Amino acid sequence: MTSRAREALERVLVLSQQLLAAADQSNLQELADLDAERMRLLQSIRLERDNLSADHRLVLKQVSELNDRAIGLMEHHRRSKERDLDMAAVGRRAVAAYSTTRLQR
Repeated sequence: MTSRAREALERVLVLSQQLLAAADQSNLQELADLDAERMRLLQSIRLERDNLSADHRLVLKQVSELNDRAIGLMEHHRRSKERDLDMAAVGRRAVAAYSTTRLQR
């Protein structure tokens, strides 16, 4: 693996750690920017995948694990927002039901 590819792989790991932090904060714009940069770097080293050492494969495994954790965090945030929206809808329906009952009195 060339030194340029090694540096790119190290940068991919750093970006993956930053991506996880952005996912934890639900910072979607930062998440998209980091992912785009990371993807560009991964594509740049794709041709050297046959020359990866065990250490480099370990770094890629760490990147994959960080990615899985980031996806899990985003899924958690999505489900939380869905629950909030469901509860708001229940509240709106209750207010609407109460309002019509009150008007009939």
